[in-house]
Amino acid sequence: MLFARAGLSVRVLEKNSTIGGGARTLDLGLRTGITHDICSAVHPMAVASPFFTEFDLGARGVNLLEPLIQYAQPVTPTTAGLAYRSIERTAQSLGADGNAWRGLLEQLAAHPEAVIAAALSNKRSIPRELITQFPAVAKFGLSVLEQGTGLWNRRFSTDIAPALLTGVAAHAINTLPSFAGAGTALMLAALAHSHGWPIPRGGTGSITTALVEDLLAHNGEIWTDHEVKSRSDLPSAQAYVFDTTPTNALKVLGSSIPDDTAAALKRFRHGNAAAKVDFVLSEPVPWTVSEVGQAGTVHIGGTRADMVAAERTIARGQWASDPVVLLSDPGVVDSSRVKDGYRPLWTYAHVPAGATQDPTEAIISQIEKYAPGFRDTIVAHQAVPASEMELHNPNYIGGDIAGGAANLWQMFARPTPRLNPYSLGTPGAYICSASTTPGQGVHGLSGMYAAKSVLKEVFGEQKLPSLAPQQSRRTHE
Repeated sequence: MLFARAGLSVRVLEKNSTIGGGARTLDLGLRTGITHDICSAVHPMAVASPFFTEFDLGARGVNLLEPLIQYAQPVTPTTAGLAYRSIERTAQSLGADGNAWRGLLEQLAAHPEAVIAAALSNKRSIPRELITQFPAVAKFGLSVLEQGTGLWNRRFSTDIAPALLTGVAAHAINTLPSFAGAGTALMLAALAHSHGWPIPRGGTGSITTALVEDLLAHNGEIWTDHEVKSRSDLPSAQAYVFDTTPTNALKVLGSSIPDDTAAALKRFRHGNAAAKVDFVLSEPVPWTVSEVGQAGTVHIGGTRADMVAAERTIARGQWASDPVVLLSDPGVVDSSRVKDGYRPLWTYAHVPAGATQDPTEAIISQIEKYAPGFRDTIVAHQAVPASEMELHNPNYIGGDIAGGAANLWQMFARPTPRLNPYSLGTPGAYICSASTTPGQGVHGLSGMYAAKSVLKEVFGEQKLPSLAPQQSRRTHE
């Protein structure tokens, strides 16, 4: 899209019949009119990422709907942590740990640009915010050290607050505590109190549609059902940019990648996995703590200790008896997703990489602990074991939806420690996927950073073109 806006001829080659990868919303045939988000479903980055801030999804017809409760964490069958947009209201709901929650997140929520700059930079340059908002950046760094190590148990005195934060850390699909988990938790928790965790009306696919429309409006092309298996499948071009894993880029480019770069790419490691189940329900989830039903996202896994044990079990390659489960019911805020009383429910469980087991029963059992009778609301479901996740998205190797292990080394060496991590070491070949810095998430930044590199190195352009919306048919609808 940025290349097209720069006046270059752009062609996107897509293996699937629909474009978007994990950012698609499709009818899976489970119930007439019910659509399901293929992977991503909730989008704090759609309002907080510098890329999307400039792109302005709202001006392009994407309606981002914010739930009353940003995310929730059932801890026992009768207690739950609730994260509101207001940090004060959240702190009040946490009782004895309210001041500790406020002390950890208040400054970060007040300076989200600093948090974004620290967490989502390209790890090769110094964003302006790291200097101009240094106190908030320092707070973020010290808090990562605290929450990423055994020091994390010193902050809270009850079970609910640490569980509420740990559920967010679990998005990293990593052993806990860890720096990657802490950075994820602090960034996303701060954004919950600053920008919110919205759900796009109609599903994640509306974000992809806006991006596609901009590409096409600037004379870009998209070829679907066009799998690239080798270099012979590529048209002649001055630059190739791979939105793939390092493995797939190596497979296509073969010996044209220098040996040292190829060796570094081969050392790239994938992480633990997600196994997904899409449900159709006849009614909302019957949570025992009714407020949980007002949350756009629910993390299920019990206490901090319970989730730590579960994540360590899958890191050993074993199936956790009580896995961490993430859940989103878009019908909480988006009535367009509810048809004749039926609604989609998006869930996945953390499992070992490549696991072949059907996750359905494990997910149902986890939800039933906090929502007795959930099983009776299920009308239809479709499960995708971790071993099959890459069938609909080849980047999800073994079910790794993060595009690579979220360990300390790969926070920086993603996919390699090269000065330009987007270069594949051969002229005109680059990579821009979640396997590059800053990593997973629908934030557009990996692509933006890669585009800046390509425009400078191949075409001599020193600045990125503007992303600001222009007058279009969609704007006036």
